[in-house]
Amino acid sequence: MPMTFGEKVIDFNTHLHFTGRLPAGIRMMYPFEEGQEARGIMEQFYRKFYNDNGERRMLVGINPGRFGAGVTGVPFTDTKRLTEKAGISFQGGLQTHEQSAVFVHDMIDAYGGLKKFCRHFYFTSMCPLGFVMDKGKGREVNYNYYDTRELTSLVYDFMISKLQEQLEWGIDRKVGYVLGTGKNAAFVQQANEKYKFFKKLVPLEHPRFIMQYRSKYEQEYIDKYLAALRLKA
Repeated sequence: MPMTFGEKVIDFNTHLHFTGRLPAGIRMMYPFEEGQEARGIMEQFYRKFYNDNGERRMLVGINPGRFGAGVTGVPFTDTKRLTEKAGISFQGGLQTHEQSAVFVHDMIDAYGGLKKFCRHFYFTSMCPLGFVMDKGKGREVNYNYYDTRELTSLVYDFMISKLQEQLEWGIDRKVGYVLGTGKNAAFVQQANEKYKFFKKLVPLEHPRFIMQYRSKYEQEYIDKYLAALRLKA
């Protein structure tokens, strides 16, 4: 019996491992190994919302953050949205609120809700594992794959191969979306020209940028997202 889309995501996530070198002071997050509940939550989520083999379009973010997927195992979903929107309880001690998750789930609500959205779309990241930088005294901050050329170069092959692996799950490759109109868009567009991930690639402002700098225009950005998601190939 063929694996469902959700089972493919679970298998992919639980076998993620990077064996290469990273720059000094940078470490990779492994939420499905390090987190108290991330693996169990991730499995619940994808079995609940991706329990079929339907074709989906892909939205490509940057890399998981400490307070979203780094805790819940689900992109753009903090613990508050996990409970309120996905109906999955979080028992861990770290309750999180992430700006990106607020926008994404407001947009999903406007689309018609999580069940409807997940039937048609799938969030991933250009790098499926996130990074943190050691700031000293036990303090760590989020880091992005494009923040230095050295890091980008060291994880390049890993990122390309993992995105290509996900594209084999029944992804609609006629249209893809990249979240972030700056460095992430530039990288994904360049890679797309070389590897032909998608016939058409649509850049959209990153949810974090919207909520941090343009929050009073949130509805306009939601409308922009919805219009893009409804594009015909």
